[in-house]
Amino acid sequence: MSEKLETPKWDEALANMANEEFLKQSRPLNLRDFSELADEYSFRLDDIMVTMFQLVINGDWQYIDNTGIEQQITQDTLDKLYVNRRLKEEDLQNFNGDWSPR
Repeated sequence: MSEKLETPKWDEALANMANEEFLKQSRPLNLRDFSELADEYSFRLDDIMVTMFQLVINGDWQYIDNTGIEQQITQDTLDKLYVNRRLKEEDLQNFNGDWSPR
């Protein structure tokens, strides 16, 4: 009997990078932090943010908007933003609150 390996719903390397940055900063991360990580490690910002959205959808991270209210992010939210398999930078500006692990 073979065991089925479950494919992660997000990029594990990007998730680990975000976790490490959160620990390093000792505060929630924001869009500027993710943009700096993208530049530093030569990742696409939208790839990092897709991972972050998926972590929130899965309940591993949370997103608090600029008014201090936790926002529920669903797969439908991500699907509406994910046009042509990419997130647009202008759409990401609406998610410049605080991202942190639960």
